[in-house]
Amino acid sequence: MLTVVRALVAALLLLQTPAHAAPIRDRQQWVLDALNVEQAWRTTKGAGVTVAVIDSAVDPDVKELRGRVTVGPDMSSGAVRREVTPGRHGTAMAGLIAASGADDGYVGVAPEVRVLSLPLAVAEDPDRVDPPLADDRAVIESPLARALRYAVNQGAQVVSMSIGTYGAHRSEREAVSYALGKGVVLVAAVGNDGKTEYARENGTSYWSFPAGYPGVIGVAAVDKQRRVASYSSDNLSVLVAAPGSGVPVVRRGSGYELSEGTSSAAALVSGVAALIKARYPGLRPDQVAQALAAGAKGRPADGYDEEVGFGVVDAGAALDAAATLGGQRRSVPVPDDQHFGQGEDSPPPTAPGPDAWRLWLYGIGVLVALVMFCGGIVVLNQRRE
Repeated sequence: MLTVVRALVAALLLLQTPAHAAPIRDRQQWVLDALNVEQAWRTTKGAGVTVAVIDSAVDPDVKELRGRVTVGPDMSSGAVRREVTPGRHGTAMAGLIAASGADDGYVGVAPEVRVLSLPLAVAEDPDRVDPPLADDRAVIESPLARALRYAVNQGAQVVSMSIGTYGAHRSEREAVSYALGKGVVLVAAVGNDGKTEYARENGTSYWSFPAGYPGVIGVAAVDKQRRVASYSSDNLSVLVAAPGSGVPVVRRGSGYELSEGTSSAAALVSGVAALIKARYPGLRPDQVAQALAAGAKGRPADGYDEEVGFGVVDAGAALDAAATLGGQRRSVPVPDDQHFGQGEDSPPPTAPGPDAWRLWLYGIGVLVALVMFCGGIVVLNQRRE
């Protein structure tokens, strides 16, 4: 039971849409426009990058994902169990990131990436409201920590986490540090607590983890008009924002639905992070985060706020910012035949050991002292006589 409550989903509301609705590409175009994805596609579509989706299991038979999904073992328990049932939420998130657009179907932000699905037991009931959870320190390694380490060891360059719990866990902090140290970009939903009683009374929302861990890119949600979604959590874990309200997503099995929540926003930003890593694989996670923030549009008047962070992600501008960061060097090479500053080189240091001139002076001084001492004794003896 513990493994279920520690992997609560950052709520997603899925709504059925009529069969006679407009083609899915037309319905999702506003999302692609909001993120300026098509400009980024002139440079890359994410080929060569693997995005780990830590969520309910992804359905590998969805036509837009077929042939590009690897489903890992169930991370909800310590025992390795590979037979997992595809989940509604995980499939929707994977589609936002990686759907290929096959047969005029849904297209994700990074349609050429591969997906590593790492299943967790998540709550997919949109009507379920869970209170803040106390940190269970009796658990040595949480399911999320296990999933993060597995993702890194399997070569994922980006990890998408549209999940959240209240309260940090030591094993998760260590796993986050491990992933960042290996150059893996971590993206997470900040949560959907903007309308809770706590948020109304305190003017801020509960922190959700993993979004709250340092180094994790926390994503808030905006609507079609780029206004912050009322449900989106607002606190200092927010780095950037992306569409989250009324976002079309792929449905497990087939078909499409609409989503509401920071889950979708985080998945979309994970796709943009994958585009950056595909074009600039050497960028560190903090540089990817910096590129996303630097390229964001709709920046708040003060430059940053707790609702949308640095603004709404712009994939094209983020790639431009990444190009600048990719050209930065961490150190300046110095040729062997040159030195810092102008003028002559300092003289080489003298060899260690005694100074000959000083030894001679010391010896002469001792000799003079002895002569004077002996002379004094002779004078005293003569006076006595």
